[in-house]
Amino acid sequence: MVDRTNKSENKPLFNRGEQKDKIQQQAPPLFSPRMVGMLADEVAKTMIHRLPHLFSPPKRKKPKQKVKKLDNPLFLDTSAIIDRRILDMMRLGLLNGTVVVSEGVLLELKHIADSQDAVRRERGRKGLEELEKLKRLRFIKFMILEQEEGQEGRKKLEVDELLIRLAKQYKGRIITCDYNLEKKASIQGVLAINVNALANALKVTAVPGEAVHIKVLHLGKEVNQGVGYLDDGTMIVVEQGNVSIGKTIDVVVSRVIQTATGRILFAKKI
Repeated sequence: MVDRTNKSENKPLFNRGEQKDKIQQQAPPLFSPRMVGMLADEVAKTMIHRLPHLFSPPKRKKPKQKVKKLDNPLFLDTSAIIDRRILDMMRLGLLNGTVVVSEGVLLELKHIADSQDAVRRERGRKGLEELEKLKRLRFIKFMILEQEEGQEGRKKLEVDELLIRLAKQYKGRIITCDYNLEKKASIQGVLAINVNALANALKVTAVPGEAVHIKVLHLGKEVNQGVGYLDDGTMIVVEQGNVSIGKTIDVVVSRVIQTATGRILFAKKI
């Protein structure tokens, strides 16, 4: 028996793929474009907050400042400038190198020159005048080391501490009359030349038994003592010298005492 049913009636009008596309086109979107944009902004903010290093631009490393090379730098302390003996030695050419005065030392010297105390004011002004004369000498290298950029905002350092730091940085030496600065620099590995120690090393060496011709100037600590001085400033304590004050006498050295500030000679009248 022949099936005369119309096959065209059972045939679907379109295939499954076309049907799915048509359904998707007809279905409304779950999120509006505005909502999608808001969600994207929130996700971006969360990521930036939790992982800031992924979104921040890389920091550029500041180039290291090159340290200027100075020829055997000698950093002058305020006390050495006021003392002025070392400046006379530099004029004689006994110390070779670049004489360096930091801006902090120069400012401290100016404050001393503006002091209300007459003695300090005079010594400060003399120190400034001697520096000016030293600067004009052709055979001496002289420079003022200005304050580095950005250093003003840092914690202010004492002048002594700054001198030690500069001497380390430039591999130089410190010239001073300050005993404490000398020891502090030595502890930190910086060579400091004490002008007083240098002067003591240049004094004439007297030994027990040597005869000396001196003038007794004043009384000593003991009642029977008189005190005189050699040409280099070495003090001589003369036993039974109280009766010879104001007179020039011959004495013989009996003993020598070495102190932190220098030598003291004890002598007896001949």
